[in-house]
Amino acid sequence: MTYSSSAPLPALFLSHGSPDTAIADTEAAAWLRQMAADLPRPRAIVVVSAHFEVSGGVAVSADPDPETIHDFGGFAPELYAMQYPAPGEPELARRIAGDLEAAGFAARAVDKRGFDHGVWVPLKLAYPDADIPVVSVSVDPGKGPDHHFRLGQALAGLGTEGVLVIGSGSFTHNLGEAFKLLRKGTRVAEVPEWVERFTSWMNQRLAANDVAALLDYRRAAPFAVENHPTDEHLLPLYVAMGAAGENGSARLVHDSAEFGVLAMTMWRFDPAPVAAAA
Repeated sequence: MTYSSSAPLPALFLSHGSPDTAIADTEAAAWLRQMAADLPRPRAIVVVSAHFEVSGGVAVSADPDPETIHDFGGFAPELYAMQYPAPGEPELARRIAGDLEAAGFAARAVDKRGFDHGVWVPLKLAYPDADIPVVSVSVDPGKGPDHHFRLGQALAGLGTEGVLVIGSGSFTHNLGEAFKLLRKGTRVAEVPEWVERFTSWMNQRLAANDVAALLDYRRAAPFAVENHPTDEHLLPLYVAMGAAGENGSARLVHDSAEFGVLAMTMWRFDPAPVAAAA
């Protein structure tokens, strides 16, 4: 399979929201439905999902025909009938695992790992034909932003090969607060100050490419722990940052909120232009 564009693909951070984003009439779902229109067609997609948690190493899915995992409960029956039958790409998965191992990570290709909803929900909206191979990569909940930023850096060359790297998580992820409104059936709610101040700080630091501050977000950002009681849903952001390579640029591409406390913010990270030969 060849890649027809000379420009490297960006890396993306997508806030996938609740599983019913796949069927929701929301601003974030509408943006995801048109996302692919602004990108060259990838030859493959690598998704680092907050729901693929592996401690002590990195797992890379190598199934040729991954199953669709419905890793949630209490949602509409139609969600459980949804499938995302995209193929895997075992050769690419094994190569990524090897590259990560060479970069110092305890990485391995694994079988019998399907697409969790962090993978298939955004892809079902952005690439509904499910005809592009997809490989999943895990996060390590015991390791923080620096580990995942370096993981992204080890994937940085994939964009030049037509592989779209996506970090799929959530810009904020306090489910306890979100469920209070979810139980009331209230998806649209006022964004509280503690969410607004955190997201504003993160957006400013991302726009400024302030990597040092972002890696130290848990200490430096206002209300960091309130927005991420555990930070597995923010870790894919750091992978996407790193995957743009050195001197990459960041661009905010979508910003909305659901249930008041779930920021559905999306960022695009473009590699630095390659200097023309003299």
